[in-house]
Amino acid sequence: MKKILFALLGVCSMVSVATAQKKSSGAIQFEVTVDPAAMAAASGFQLTDQMKARMPSSSKSNFELLFTATNASYMPVEEIEDSNGAGGGGGGAGRMMMRFGGAGGNREYYYVFADKSLTEVFDLNDTTYFMPSKLTLSTAGPVTSFRMGGGAPGDTTKPKPVAPPKIEIVKTDSTRQIIGFTCHQVIVKSTRSIKLLDIDREVTEETRIWYTNDLGFNFSPNPNMWTEGAVLAIEGRGNRSIATSIDYRGVSAKDVTAPKKAKPITQEEYQTKMENMMKRMRQNRPRGNFGGGRVMIMGQ
Repeated sequence: MKKILFALLGVCSMVSVATAQKKSSGAIQFEVTVDPAAMAAASGFQLTDQMKARMPSSSKSNFELLFTATNASYMPVEEIEDSNGAGGGGGGAGRMMMRFGGAGGNREYYYVFADKSLTEVFDLNDTTYFMPSKLTLSTAGPVTSFRMGGGAPGDTTKPKPVAPPKIEIVKTDSTRQIIGFTCHQVIVKSTRSIKLLDIDREVTEETRIWYTNDLGFNFSPNPNMWTEGAVLAIEGRGNRSIATSIDYRGVSAKDVTAPKKAKPITQEEYQTKMENMMKRMRQNRPRGNFGGGRVMIMGQ
């Protein structure tokens, strides 16, 4: 009887270990919704019907987080048919990276859980860069800069730096279930002074972050909007990211490791490139354009 009991305990132990190993890697699908008109309105700017008609309509896109026990990658994806059934048990759907040029484009993020570090990989002017970063709650707030109106068409001077906002973090008792995990809510209040049509105003934005500690690692679909745990939803002004499903499966180490064939760039160097790009845009801006020349830079 004792031998049978020990054998049963051994089997149960092996099953528990196998289950734990299985749940240490997998894929989480995210859906991201963006509404530019709602984002502008929530920032305090009154939009006319004509301006709304000229703005892009709301859009939805899909992202995927692949994770192992030590690393993860997060990037925009598109499901493609795979007759060979590749993709690590993903139901015949393959992962396809979608990089775009221009001002940063869609980015790929590679996380290292041990020190909360990450690498941002993106294309800029036909060059692929990687930029070291960290999970953090950025003092720049949800919006990097928002300047509308003002400035003569021929003005090529460097724009004045935007003062950092006042950040308030409010932990609430609210919880909700997201893909089977109990998530806790943190509200990030960001108050900043902005200039809209040459009028100084103070605008307070609220972003709701839903996180769980049950996954055992730290992550956020927006690395600048993180306080703790694995963030499964971010709800802001006119934009939302939310996890829609999870699939535990084997994940290759190369899928969660940043590519080596990219040019390194620092945060300061990137900022300088973006400022130079905006300066060229102001120089090339035609005189008498609609609205007297408006520049809008949205953070991620």
